[in-house]
Amino acid sequence: MRALIPFWSILSKDMKNYYLKPPNISWGIIFPFAWMLMMFIRTKTAINIQEVFPGIVSMSILFGTTSMLAVTITFERKARSFERLLLAPISIESLVFAKISGAILFGIFNSLIPVLVAIFYFKLNISSMFSLISGIILLSVVSTLLGLYISVAAKEVFEAQTYSNFFRFPMIFLCGLFVPVLSLPIIIRPLSFILPVTYGVDLLRNSINGIHIFQTAVNIVILLGFIVLLFTLSIYNIKKKWIK
Repeated sequence: MRALIPFWSILSKDMKNYYLKPPNISWGIIFPFAWMLMMFIRTKTAINIQEVFPGIVSMSILFGTTSMLAVTITFERKARSFERLLLAPISIESLVFAKISGAILFGIFNSLIPVLVAIFYFKLNISSMFSLISGIILLSVVSTLLGLYISVAAKEVFEAQTYSNFFRFPMIFLCGLFVPVLSLPIIIRPLSFILPVTYGVDLLRNSINGIHIFQTAVNIVILLGFIVLLFTLSIYNIKKKWIK
């Protein structure tokens, strides 16, 4: 119970100082609409929502979580405010979880915009609500941890954003966001299966049309494995590089 007080204090402070700012909220709303508009301009026809839905939701989560975390983590490291948080009566694992919780919630919020538009405007039929919810939550967590792992190595915000783009943009083409993984050339297809976003997108595709590469349980287990791995590596790097 005592550990929940500093946890909530850190989370509420981050939400107030970073995530609940009007520019960030508006960006989270506009970003998915921008991707829908891009799809419309590219095809010059009505959007096939079943084809673009998994990609738009995944992009909203991936870019939202990694971008915001790059700002919060790198800024606080530079300002040395993270060192002051180490004085809180809370373990380093709980401290890091409190720091990433805001980004996870921000990623889930970003995903709600295209989901609501797809359901209520485009009349998208959700065949598996469990796959949809699991995909959104797990993709938000794994994307946040990927952003954390990248941000730990950066000293400036622009460095963190540059490192993030090095991973994010290849994922657009390799993780099945808009081009199905099984349609990729065989020689580069193995790269898709070492990226965690692939399995989140597979869950989202399964939720609307039942098309999937792996079974739902397999995708969830693999994503949980990536979450544990990225969290462990991030904690290790923080202790090694930030805590002297």
